[in-house]
Amino acid sequence: MQTDIAPLRVALVIGSNRRGRFGPVVADWLLDRLHDRDDLVPEVVDVAEADLPMTFAPTESSSDVTPKLASADAFVVLTPEYNHSFPAGLKNLVDWHYTEWQAKPVALVSYGGISGGLRAVEHLRQVFAELHAVTVRDTVSFHHAGQSFTGGRPKDAAGPEAAAKVMLDQLVWWGRVLREGRAARPYGE
Repeated sequence: MQTDIAPLRVALVIGSNRRGRFGPVVADWLLDRLHDRDDLVPEVVDVAEADLPMTFAPTESSSDVTPKLASADAFVVLTPEYNHSFPAGLKNLVDWHYTEWQAKPVALVSYGGISGGLRAVEHLRQVFAELHAVTVRDTVSFHHAGQSFTGGRPKDAAGPEAAAKVMLDQLVWWGRVLREGRAARPYGE
């Protein structure tokens, strides 16, 4: 790993705002993975703390998350699966922003019941493609998430640790290439 390359600014988006949500447990585990790397500098964007409008009105602000998303070089989006898709709060955050996602990579981490949130991930891939973002191929998913963790850590950490490393390595590669590309020529020109 080259040390002369500036680390990527990564926004970790916690995609659920439900009361009693499990997302913060997975997010804390993810943050440890992000902090372990010298090529990534994470910042949390929590949908539950975002003040996003529910209807379009020119006087409404899209919240203070906009600068965090805009300054990010890459994203890790953490989503549960609700009704075979991703949550409305996450959709609202994604939809209120457009250029913030463009020409940037997105890694997807999911949790849920038997499917581990993978149906939500597949829906998000379509949404991010429409926003001109690049989703990395590999993901991390936690099946029966509540039963898979103890004390804030996965009971069997080997699989998730290996999956997270592969996913984050891909995120770094795409993040560097796309950051260099945006610097050489702004996207859309």
